Amino acid sequence: MEAKTANAPACAGCNADEAQLLARVTELAGGWAKNCSLIQALHTAQGIYGYLPLEVQKVIADAMKIPLATVSGVVSFYSFFSTQPRGRHSIRVCLGTACYVRGGKKIIDRLTDLLDVKVGDTTQDRAFTVEVARCIGACGLAPAMSVDDVVYKQVNPDKLEQMLERYRKEDEENAGES
Repeated sequence: MEAKTANAPACAGCNADEAQLLARVTELAGGWAKNCSLIQALHTAQGIYGYLPLEVQKVIADAMKIPLATVSGVVSFYSFFSTQPRGRHSIRVCLGTACYVRGGKKIIDRLTDLLDVKVGDTTQDRAFTVEVARCIGACGLAPAMSVDDVVYKQVNPDKLEQMLERYRKEDEENAGES
């Protein structure tokens, strides 16, 4: 089952409630314990649940018979894992040296203003999560940012509103198809 890490708790193609999703994590937890693969367990649980709240971490810890502190330590160490609900779209603004010097901070300021969020937060409608990246490998065409898996180079803060509107429109069209 391919799952989204957005609109949590949510899974791709289903309208399961929180109890059903937690039951699914619990069901899979036994298999994770046999393989001793904590990172895989967390990755799968986040795919099912959308993020890794303390309740989900406890289920995994109990099933794998490891301390909750170990599970929470891994979750907090790796940036891929989130303990908060995530947006349908992850926006990562590069603040590596080249991007910062060429206006990366202006991009962050404009995005947080447009979306009314702080860095690391998700919009009220759960459409976007805004994060900072240290480098996304587009230094020669800075400033850069990514939305989901698409990298945008030479980003102009004045064009961000149009870019966000495209993603919102795409979400509306996809919702109409469901």
